[in-house]
Amino acid sequence: MFCDYRELLKQIQNSYNPSVQATELQVLRPIFETEVVLLDDLGAVKPSEWVWDTVSLVLNARYNENRTTIITSNFLDGPSAATERVDGPRRAAREETLGDRIGERMRSRLFEMCRLVQVNGKDFRQKFRSAAVR
Repeated sequence: MFCDYRELLKQIQNSYNPSVQATELQVLRPIFETEVVLLDDLGAVKPSEWVWDTVSLVLNARYNENRTTIITSNFLDGPSAATERVDGPRRAAREETLGDRIGERMRSRLFEMCRLVQVNGKDFRQKFRSAAVR
């Protein structure tokens, strides 16, 4: 199952709307039960406590059931600024890491459940633009 991280979070948030027929569990059940899930663009949503809790719920459920989870992210693996105790101007100039976006607890869990495959290269979208500017 392919799952866009941002879209998943939006679907979960939408399930809290009383006029929507889907519950949070109905949205998450396929993510929990599918044998292989590709979670695309992890960390793409600005972190908040709710985002961190939701990421934790999804990844822990898959981990506990020993399900295969493939994760993509545009953020380099690295500890959060808080963990490195980076403040002030150095923090503002520092490039955000996966630790900043998903929290150190979940970053640690990923170390346990994943193998890192780093893919380097030019941005495909910048190299092969499909939209013509006229």
